[in-house]
Amino acid sequence: MKSLFKTSLILYFFLISINFSFSQTLTFEKSNTNHSEEFIIPVKIDSISFNSFKIEFTVTDDLADVIQFIPNKKLAKGTFNYSENNKIHSIEYIGYTNISFKKKAALFDIKMKTEGRFKDKELIKLTSTDFLLDRKIIPLKKRKTEKATANQWVLFKNDAIVFGLLMIALGFVFFTESKKTGFWHKFYRIVPGLLMCYLIPAIFNSFGLISDEISQSYFIASRYLLPASLVLLTLSIDLKAIFNLGWKALVMFFTGTIGIVIGGPIAILLISSFSPETVGGAGFDATWRGLATLAGSWIGGGANQAAMLEIYEFNQELYGGMVLVDIVVANIWMAIILLGIGKRKKIDKWFKADNTAIDELQNKVQAFSDKITRNPSLTDIIVILAFAFGAVGIAHYGADNISVYLKDNFKAVSNPKSALSSFGSGFFWLISIATLIGVLLSFTKAKNYEGAGASKIGSVFIYILVATIGMKMDLGKIFENPGLILIGLVWMAIHAILLILVAKLIKAPFFFLAVGSQANVGGAASAPVVAAAFHPSLATVGALLAVFGYVVGTYGAILCAELMKIAAAG
Repeated sequence: MKSLFKTSLILYFFLISINFSFSQTLTFEKSNTNHSEEFIIPVKIDSISFNSFKIEFTVTDDLADVIQFIPNKKLAKGTFNYSENNKIHSIEYIGYTNISFKKKAALFDIKMKTEGRFKDKELIKLTSTDFLLDRKIIPLKKRKTEKATANQWVLFKNDAIVFGLLMIALGFVFFTESKKTGFWHKFYRIVPGLLMCYLIPAIFNSFGLISDEISQSYFIASRYLLPASLVLLTLSIDLKAIFNLGWKALVMFFTGTIGIVIGGPIAILLISSFSPETVGGAGFDATWRGLATLAGSWIGGGANQAAMLEIYEFNQELYGGMVLVDIVVANIWMAIILLGIGKRKKIDKWFKADNTAIDELQNKVQAFSDKITRNPSLTDIIVILAFAFGAVGIAHYGADNISVYLKDNFKAVSNPKSALSSFGSGFFWLISIATLIGVLLSFTKAKNYEGAGASKIGSVFIYILVATIGMKMDLGKIFENPGLILIGLVWMAIHAILLILVAKLIKAPFFFLAVGSQANVGGAASAPVVAAAFHPSLATVGALLAVFGYVVGTYGAILCAELMKIAAAG
């Protein structure tokens, strides 16, 4: 029904004269784009036979640069040349045998890098194409493309509109959740409000109303609002009380890490028993190599994932499928955790958990807040925002300089194959510095601004971040690659089962399970969110564990990859 509805919407807007870009003989298709880092544009061609070609194109946005070309392995027997003259990029292939594509496939990938948001419609402009077969030019259906990036159908591309929709969704959830009687009261007794803040943007994205690939909302929320929220939520923290949470937090974190390490090879063994082709592949196409990038992401974060891609040299043409598994499975698991937060009292009762340390921390922070609570003035609000975004500015300055310095002076950091490459991640240092500033401010009179609502403003930023994380989820993609998705789901199930067993054994609160898991799987962007959902004072715990995940991420992922290699061979 959802698929039919989406198709009907697309047809409707087509009939009212919205133009769509249909399949062409040669197409440049945007993928894995996050507007701030490196990304891949596959250059795809329909069924064709040739032995040589020359393609020329221009990059129309000054912020974007071509850094590498990755040819299809079928072109390995010929000569592949690249040149640039007056902003005209020329790709020339001279083959010694005929090359055939029986269906649409990637001819080569263009690896690019952008320093900021680029224009969506004409990032690349195709200038000319010449495909040769026995020195004869093969006529193409369309020699020039007006759109060099293949856009998905999206109704709202303006970020002002996207942000407005997200805020309306948050307002709707908070307003309806405040009802003490009627349907909504009964509804939110079953479905937590935080989960709805996550799911509604996911529905918007799934039906093509908005797109995380086009919108900058997540990037802004994660790079500006997240560090700001960490400062404000840490402002009144009692560091001694944080450490008094004890050893169970670390145990659950490492349990989550072990769950990812052993979950991968076990998933391969289980799936191979009835579908060996799903976990097969040879050489650089081997599935276990691609799954190694998931291990990097699910123990550390994006930097660790990139390191694993470099270390195990997985085929970049197939990498998009692994990114899809990462997004789909990780988001499904986060939705389950958010659902569990609404049932945490029942879960803790089943675990026979001792929440004394957590309750003491919450009560201590709440008592301090009640003691200094005042009606905030305009000056109070401005000063609070000055603390938050002043710290964000310092954190960005420090992160930019530290990451560059380490990359320039230490080969272990600059080498993408190194286990220490995560220390070259600007995001790693951004979160670390922002958390440190918040902790330092908690020892000053700045903590008194908690009485003017510092943590409430920080919580607003967290909920906006939750909404932008939700819009990264496309519910329709769950069924696009069922084999790989199944591996990911089995893998995550093993991670979850191990966490539940250990939590039951050591009587750990659900808080430690949820945050320990997200510090691995979600990283610094989601662990503080999940922690703050329990209580704003606990956001620091999520941030600290997530930073720790960055440190151990690559080491754990390498171990997991080697175990998956053995499992795949067996």
